[in-house]
Amino acid sequence: MIRLTGSQNPLVKEIRALKNKGGREETGRYFIEGVRFVAEALKERIHIRYLMVSETFLSDVASEELLGSAGDGVDCYMLPDSLFASISDTQAPQGILAVLEIRKEQLEHAELNGGLLVLLEGIKDPGNMGTIIRTADAAGCEGVVVPAGCVDIYNPKVLRSTMGSIFHIPVYHCSDIEAAVKTVHEKGYKICASHLDGASSIYKADLTGPVALVIGSEAEGVGEETVKAADMLLKIPMSGRAESLNASVAAGIMIFETMRQRNSKQ
Repeated sequence: MIRLTGSQNPLVKEIRALKNKGGREETGRYFIEGVRFVAEALKERIHIRYLMVSETFLSDVASEELLGSAGDGVDCYMLPDSLFASISDTQAPQGILAVLEIRKEQLEHAELNGGLLVLLEGIKDPGNMGTIIRTADAAGCEGVVVPAGCVDIYNPKVLRSTMGSIFHIPVYHCSDIEAAVKTVHEKGYKICASHLDGASSIYKADLTGPVALVIGSEAEGVGEETVKAADMLLKIPMSGRAESLNASVAAGIMIFETMRQRNSKQ
């Protein structure tokens, strides 16, 4: 265990840089925080560059088992509580974080199996992004496609919102939404876009077979080009007075209805 005490230590400065997208892109790394999140990364054998713990965390008996599961190949650094708090991205840090390598899987190289894909267009809110990834994981989707133009999935707020699902479900990357739609369409998927003026109710449309659900942002929805390319425009019937739903809520309804239909056919 190596003790770090200076705020100008290169590793301490790296953690601070990783809070920003530019720092993550420059280093090819990101970080996660919290006991459960780090334990999940260790369980899933995600490649961890190093661990950082606070002095208080290290004094906890439970820390021995967690740190022991990291093995000898992972460096671990101990920081005074005040220094750890200064690099944490949470208001009440649990005293442990891990730095991991970014490994992006490109959609064009993905081996897809005709399941349910979730394509995201212009999702900017970190909470919505993380919740959609978590929901797709919970429903058993084949993967989530995140084209350029969406919030960075390695944003700390996105990662926290996934609650570990970022390690369970494939997240595919693509240059833009047009390329993503074209690629999955060529792979035999039906493009079904969420749209307030959709002609088909989510509950009446046939969503069995290879389906790619396109979810747009709350502010702008799906773009004009996506609408033109879609095989089907879907809407969620609403009997109340609200004009629209939160993007992650709408995604959850559509994902689980699609999976319900698929499972009922088995």
